[in-house]
Amino acid sequence: MSYTVVVPTIGRESLRVLLDALLASLNGGSAAAPHEIIVVDDRPRPGAPLPLPPAAGVEVRVLRSGGRGPAAARNTGWRAAATEWVAFLDDDVVPEPGWPARLAADLADLPPRVAGSQGGVVVPLPADRRPTDWERGTAGLAGADWITADMAYRRGVLAALGGFDERFRRAYREDADLALRALAAGHRLVRGARQATHPVRPAPFWASVRAQAGNADDVLMWRVHGRGWRARAGEGRGLLRRHVLTTGAGLAALAATPVALAAPRPDTRAAATAAAVTAGAVWAVLTARFASARIRPGPRTAGEVVRMAVTSAAIPPAAVRHRLRGLALHRRARAWGGPRVVLFDRDDTLIRDVPYNGDPARVEPMPGARRALDRLRDHGVRIGVVSNQSGVAKGRITTGDVRRVNARVEELLGRIDVWEFCPHDHADGCECRKPRPGMIQRAARRLGALPSDCAVIGDIGGDIEAAAAAGARGILVPTGRTRPVEIARAAETAPTLEAAVDLVLGGRRFR
Repeated sequence: MSYTVVVPTIGRESLRVLLDALLASLNGGSAAAPHEIIVVDDRPRPGAPLPLPPAAGVEVRVLRSGGRGPAAARNTGWRAAATEWVAFLDDDVVPEPGWPARLAADLADLPPRVAGSQGGVVVPLPADRRPTDWERGTAGLAGADWITADMAYRRGVLAALGGFDERFRRAYREDADLALRALAAGHRLVRGARQATHPVRPAPFWASVRAQAGNADDVLMWRVHGRGWRARAGEGRGLLRRHVLTTGAGLAALAATPVALAAPRPDTRAAATAAAVTAGAVWAVLTARFASARIRPGPRTAGEVVRMAVTSAAIPPAAVRHRLRGLALHRRARAWGGPRVVLFDRDDTLIRDVPYNGDPARVEPMPGARRALDRLRDHGVRIGVVSNQSGVAKGRITTGDVRRVNARVEELLGRIDVWEFCPHDHADGCECRKPRPGMIQRAARRLGALPSDCAVIGDIGGDIEAAAAAGARGILVPTGRTRPVEIARAAETAPTLEAAVDLVLGGRRFR
């Protein structure tokens, strides 16, 4: 049994505390030491150096994930790991003394059907007073299922499931989503004996209001896992229905008030006044009940009471707004299915072919390219590009030119998860130039997938031959330069890029 520790971070000082505690358990050497510790820096741009301790016998490797959120950061970490198990720790937990040995004991001799092991989380609360609303919320982590504050997964299971769903951009629900997918695939998740402490961080005044952004992620969970996802994830019903009623009453009162003030007829004015008063009373009662429920178990200090009163009025409309945002953002989201990865040829597939182009200003997307890629993103499919660029070997363009053009493609078509290009000419005998499979194999490996999990979409026979050589699915989208013999040989063709995506998402195989 071997394992790697992966810690996503945004550079908080708590990272140093975590690593100090982890490395202290390894002083003097330990047979239970991790193979390595991978710290994934998820800041959008490089900033101050991460608070890393001095090397202490175990390699601490730092990778970057570009500020794409904790799901993407964890994917970056486990895909770089080379061990059977990957143990995820949040950067604000403190592993108990002896944590590595207890993790090794938790993972030892687990049957193959067990995909993951969760560690216990302890949230220390003040002993001299009642906890605040924020502290109680954090304490809920101690009883939560399958949270990645301390969670180990088999790397093979992560690869088979496609890892964390990067549509979850916040530290919320991405761990529950992965667990539900693992359970649905027939795996088991168990609890271990190890523990980590999760201190309560200071919270700004509006923290509970900002947390309502999670309502948008709940929409994605519903889209992906169906209406019963809360029960399967061990979640309660939530307060959204009450928040909708409270918000509706408040809006009704606001709408009726100007009518009551400006109505020229007494009967109209009386009716509008009655409507405003009734709706306002409903809003006031619901808001007061909500605030009381949050104040009653807390310390009831003046500051806490004010915070609860103000935020209890702001939370319902914030929750409704984020719910509506989630419905719009994830309106086309679906459960994962079919290929986990779609790899595209670049020239004459995603963008118009300009021979040996090194000028980003000349990049022009193919018709429907952005819509096609966005549909794949909505379904949680990862996207890559595999492109022959023999102009580098011929001296017509440089690798820097290729990268600048690729960057322009991303500006126009959105983020590409992995880029692979071959700088060789056909006479070089490399393994990466299509129709050889090297680029497809490398792209799949970088995304933690098997070539058989990939579909390759291109416009010439070499794209389809490379897919077949790698064991991937190939779909030909002919253009004016596609030869009739290439069309005849292709197992699958589609008239347009969007039609090719239809084939991928529908899982169908026909000409």
